[in-house]
Amino acid sequence: MGHNSTAARFGVLSLLCAVFSAPAFADMGTSAGDTAWILTATALVLFMTLPGLALFYGGLVQAKNLLSVLMQCMAIAALMSIVWLVCGYSLAFGPGDGGIIGGFAKSFAAGVTAAPLDGQSIPEPLFMMFQMTFAIITPALIVGAFVERVNFGAMLVFCALWLLLCYAPAAHWVWGGGWLAGMGVIDFAGGIVVHTTAGVSALVFALIIGKRAHFPKDMHPPHSPGFVMLGAAMLWVGWFGFNAGSALGANGDAARAMLVTHTSAATASLVWMGIEWVSFRKPTLVGIATGMVAGLATITPAAGSVGPAGAIVIGAASALVCYGAVVLIRQKLQIDDSLDVFAVHGVGGILGSLSLPFLAAFGPLAPGLSKPVFTQFGIQLLGVAVVALLSAVVTAGLLYAIRTVIPLRVSPEDEEAGLDSATHGETAYHQ
Repeated sequence: MGHNSTAARFGVLSLLCAVFSAPAFADMGTSAGDTAWILTATALVLFMTLPGLALFYGGLVQAKNLLSVLMQCMAIAALMSIVWLVCGYSLAFGPGDGGIIGGFAKSFAAGVTAAPLDGQSIPEPLFMMFQMTFAIITPALIVGAFVERVNFGAMLVFCALWLLLCYAPAAHWVWGGGWLAGMGVIDFAGGIVVHTTAGVSALVFALIIGKRAHFPKDMHPPHSPGFVMLGAAMLWVGWFGFNAGSALGANGDAARAMLVTHTSAATASLVWMGIEWVSFRKPTLVGIATGMVAGLATITPAAGSVGPAGAIVIGAASALVCYGAVVLIRQKLQIDDSLDVFAVHGVGGILGSLSLPFLAAFGPLAPGLSKPVFTQFGIQLLGVAVVALLSAVVTAGLLYAIRTVIPLRVSPEDEEAGLDSATHGETAYHQ
């Protein structure tokens, strides 16, 4: 007994020695403050999808399709997490040749340690997780293009393949040391990688899947503007993690990004509300929430490049341009991008990406550019164009391939009944 007690004490002492002699994060080049902030930012970005985007989209559809939208967002969050771990992160941020794709060296987090990547001050597993939340919300944004008519199985297959064939290459080109990064393209938090890819893909998806049965003659209003506002408010809060978190540290860049993000959202909300007020004599809750999202999407690529004055310009421009895009796509072209994903996210992300060179030196706190304005504009235009082309080609190719095996949309009878009961056997509201 005495021998066992001595051995136990020795074992505990050995464990304590091992723990206290293990290198701390600080010894590995990481910062406790930066790590704490990005842990928080990661949670905020996930909060944008669940529950923010889910409620925002869910409130905009008919009551009989509420649960289907929540289910799509929930399933995408789970599936993209696994796909990102298996090989998505490696394709986007792993070592690769030619600046085109990252390869499979970091699949299943192989070789990922607590040490930071070059030029960072946070552990690589945290960077991997932070980027995972971006990989979750990007395909989830596309949900707004096909709500109330999509086949759930086809949607899952599309999102998994789209993440690998569209999002991962775009992320590698811009953020993973790829060829666009080498040219100097600026995309602070995803105007190109997130909003251009999702917006263009949403437009192509809407064209290929076809219009809802009641579009455009018998349009139903959002079943719950209250849900829309709650979801939008969560997006506004979560976007601080999205944009300020993209500084990858608790520093002045993060502080400025948070300030300009909030300024753009507030400005766009008021301008969109004003447009409705003048046009229809009634400012709507759904309108002010949509304007806010447009302001957030448009400032995203420029959040590291402009000051507060530039953010006001971007916010106002986002409301005017995105509102016009909604009218053009929905009413004049009659494309059933159901929840205006391209008009708000796609157009907003492109607008922010192309306008940032002209506002980078405008007003206090503006950091300026390292290249001449029109040189940077040319680089931005190239980045937007090639990523938009990639998104359109991959989306069209995937949808045409998938629909040879799985129907893209539900039957007319299921669409009329609503996807909540027809697809999931549930109802949101019991009468």
